[in-house]
Amino acid sequence: MRAFEAAARHLSFTLAAEELHVTQAAVSHQIKALEEHLGMPVFKRLNRALILTPAGQSLFPAVSEALDIMASAVDRLHYQDQSGVLTVTTMDSFAATWLVPKLGRFRRSNPDIDVRISTSDESIDFDRVNMDMAIRYGAGDWSGLHVERLMTEEVFPVCAPSLLQSGSPLNCPADLKNHTLLHDDLRVDWRMWLMATGEETVDSSKGPGYQHSNLVLLAAEQGDGVALARSVLVQNALAAGRLVKPFNFAIPGEYAYYMVCPEANLKRPKVKAFREWLIAEASASVTSLAQPG
Repeated sequence: MRAFEAAARHLSFTLAAEELHVTQAAVSHQIKALEEHLGMPVFKRLNRALILTPAGQSLFPAVSEALDIMASAVDRLHYQDQSGVLTVTTMDSFAATWLVPKLGRFRRSNPDIDVRISTSDESIDFDRVNMDMAIRYGAGDWSGLHVERLMTEEVFPVCAPSLLQSGSPLNCPADLKNHTLLHDDLRVDWRMWLMATGEETVDSSKGPGYQHSNLVLLAAEQGDGVALARSVLVQNALAAGRLVKPFNFAIPGEYAYYMVCPEANLKRPKVKAFREWLIAEASASVTSLAQPG
């Protein structure tokens, strides 16, 4: 139909072939196939001219309109994928402490894209859930998907500045036995950090626990105790002076942060724009975390 419409508009197989970037023979073959399907000719071939038959004259306006409608629909879909809503699922703690505080910069450079954040710690099935991409914390083993590592991290204790000023001393890890330990989900992190320092007198099992890391950091900011923080999540609080590091010792985190999405989504303009922004922001965070102090 595209070959017929172009040939009918130009009344030339040669010009139609040039427009469609194919050979004249290919256009002629398509027209012949169309005429065989219809059981009647749509062009009358003259020595130096090409004219539409009555059947061709009847068919041309309808085909031209149909192709215009399809082209307009494709253009609308392409525009919608350059703008509109972009759905991203990530963990509650990562959204609250890292992603959301930075989203204003993405919005200013991409005003036509509305990012919608959904928080969940569960694995995502893109075939069942209407999401464009996910940011997850783990080992990077999400099979069948595009997986891109954003950031690794370190783990270290943090507390409110007031705790250092008015509480029991925190000069060395052994001093933690005189403070409340705040826990994030599992209590293994405190045990691992204390083992790495060689400290054996502190009971790592004691102290309140919280399901999400941002709640642990909030409790620490309030002076409720000492939290074992992940560097990525605590970066803003440290920079703002809401939290401080009583010790200059950290251990590498077991997992990393990853961007995850179906391979096909990477070709979509708004997904591409957010991915590029996300990688740039992650790189800036890694650089900032590597700086002393």
